[in-house]
Amino acid sequence: MNRGKAPAPLETLAWRDGKLRIIDQTRLPRELAIMEIADYRHVIAAIRNLEVRGAPAIGIAAAYGAVLAAEEAVGSPSPEVRSRLRKALSELRLARPTAVDLMWAIDRVGEVVDRTDVPDEGLAEAILEVARRIHCEDLDKSLRMGELGASLLPDEATVLTHCNAGGLATGGYGTALAVVFAAWEAGKKIRVVADETRPLLQGARLTAWELQRAGIPVTLVCDAAAPWLIGSGEIDAVLVGSDRIAANGDVANKIGTLGIALAADASGIPFYVVAPTSTLDPDTLSGEEIPIEERDAEEVTRIFGIRTAPEGIDVRNPAFDVTPARYVTAIITERGIHRPPYQESLR
Repeated sequence: MNRGKAPAPLETLAWRDGKLRIIDQTRLPRELAIMEIADYRHVIAAIRNLEVRGAPAIGIAAAYGAVLAAEEAVGSPSPEVRSRLRKALSELRLARPTAVDLMWAIDRVGEVVDRTDVPDEGLAEAILEVARRIHCEDLDKSLRMGELGASLLPDEATVLTHCNAGGLATGGYGTALAVVFAAWEAGKKIRVVADETRPLLQGARLTAWELQRAGIPVTLVCDAAAPWLIGSGEIDAVLVGSDRIAANGDVANKIGTLGIALAADASGIPFYVVAPTSTLDPDTLSGEEIPIEERDAEEVTRIFGIRTAPEGIDVRNPAFDVTPARYVTAIITERGIHRPPYQESLR
């Protein structure tokens, strides 16, 4: 029996009337607010401030940001157009260091800038075509990953997910949550346990909101409860996204992922990573080479502006961790279900 239709893709990002429109994710779930951006520098700020977040969504936003940069650069004297545009692309590329989709998208835009058959006045339109293609490809990839991942889940399952890997993190459908949506639409009895994902609560604010919107049963737990629930036999599988996957299958994802992977391994529970091929980084041989972003201490010492730690306390705030490939049961991309040894299956 079909239990329900998958939700229509979220319009996480859209290009309208020469501007980039994004859902401001910092205001969810209190308010579904749309930001309009007409300057590539504001795209950089939106990425850094997590108003748009999630590796695929960051890549798409950066590609549209490049369109804005091209429109600005074309107003310069001809010899300066491409040099100014390349400088803007470098700035976009550095918006966040861990998510490789960002670099991948900028590299695709850079191919247009390097083309001698594209005149300066045609750069913005040519880059817009690339950005739209990246956006459409992401939706297609998400649907395929969802279909492949759903085939791995039993007809009745409780899955645990960490951070947000749904439509808000992509072009509108998701990576890890795409599997949940596809399984639900196929008639499987799926329940999701979403951990809150400290310090910025992407699981509580975003994942829970997306699943509730879709009518899929979801239970919210604090991060510290996740390993215990896995160990107690309440979880059938773990589904997470990724911001970068090294050539050997090591996976960078939101901080806290490693602990969940260790608990799943100790309990014999499958730990699945769902990510498009744009998240694979063949030039990074192992997780030891992945740069880990450290964010502002106030994300840890305050919650919604309320101080929760002593003034002057020393703080570490890594935004990501790396899960070694030996704890990953399978990596699901739009091209298939990849299993160890990952050096061979990902290649």
